[in-house]
Amino acid sequence: QLVESGGGLVQPGGSLRLSCTASRFTLDYYAVGWFRQAPGKEREGVSCFSSSSLTRHYADSVKGRFTLSRDNAKNTVYLQMNNLKPDDTAIYYCAAAPPYSGTYYPNCLRRYKYDHWGQGTQVTVSA
Repeated sequence: QLVESGGGLVQPGGSLRLSCTASRFTLDYYAVGWFRQAPGKEREGVSCFSSSSLTRHYADSVKGRFTLSRDNAKNTVYLQMNNLKPDDTAIYYCAAAPPYSGTYYPNCLRRYKYDHWGQGTQVTVSA
């Protein structure tokens, strides 16, 4: 089970940090992805750790603004979002795939690789 938190309302240029915490399994070597879905749009990959946590990757739309990190002691993955824009408004979901899934970039940004999903957290960027 995955639980996201940290969403909210923020002005353009502001920051938020999203958290994704797992229960019932350890995230250490899982591929973990952050996805977002805006109204009327498909769910898209934002950032991900590949299987075995070897590398992290970002969609072009968030490069230089978002940073992915993890705290294994807390079994949590974070998405630090800076310089937020109105286009970042969406429900943000985290997802996890087991180490044996071989989820490497670019597939770690694709929904079909993941079988564990959180319930989502709303991020709204508006003045």
